[in-house]
Amino acid sequence: MSEQRYGEWVAVRRDGFVAELVLDRPKAMNAVSSEMARCITAACAALSEDRDVRAVVLTSTHERAFCVGADLKERNSLSDAEMQRHRPVSRAAYTGVLELPMPAIAAVHGFALGGGFELALSCDVIVADPTAVVGLPEVSVGVIPGGGGTQLLPRRVGAARAAELIFSARRVAAAEAHELGLVDRLAAEGEDRAEALELARGIAANSPVGLRAAKKALRLGQGLDLRAGLEVEDAAWRTVAFSGDRAEGVAAFNEKRSPNWPGE
Repeated sequence: MSEQRYGEWVAVRRDGFVAELVLDRPKAMNAVSSEMARCITAACAALSEDRDVRAVVLTSTHERAFCVGADLKERNSLSDAEMQRHRPVSRAAYTGVLELPMPAIAAVHGFALGGGFELALSCDVIVADPTAVVGLPEVSVGVIPGGGGTQLLPRRVGAARAAELIFSARRVAAAEAHELGLVDRLAAEGEDRAEALELARGIAANSPVGLRAAKKALRLGQGLDLRAGLEVEDAAWRTVAFSGDRAEGVAAFNEKRSPNWPGE
């Protein structure tokens, strides 16, 4: 396993075709400051360019928190002009996770609130353990979810349920979060990271070309009518139909062996 640091508070660990994007600011429960946002953005940019990465797992080193959201101590010290300058820096971090071209899985334990939950929502799958507490409490401090929450949450749970959760600013414990679809899998306590990594390794056994094309079709097709969505799917299919991965996959199936994906 190799590790690359991006600033003081973010690391990327590589194990085969799986990369672990690690939030590592334990003294602040991974609160996202301007500097940490820049680190997340840089790490995501590097991952997006790495053709050998087939799946990403977003994890935390803090025992009691995935991420508590924006660094409100920093925010309290900013002038209006500084807030304006901070906005694109913050937004780029969430966009970086959201636009990872390969499947991304969040491993959540403890608090995942505000921007912390938005980082998880920016992933494709959320694995949580029973200690997880999620929510978008921004209206309780006079703002709104600004890391994609007002758009990503209704795509998961529907407009009315998202409205209730955002307007009430309430925190949701793991069992209810799973029942409502706020998280996708419940792991045993302390096993969220291990289960997410196991899921990622299973995903990474598949065609990297197919995985990226499937994710693109899923993302671009959201919100479109069926006919338009099927055109998105057809365009994505055409990018893989004549690829080396498709040829290798068919050959491996017929030869009853595991594929050796060329990744192109």
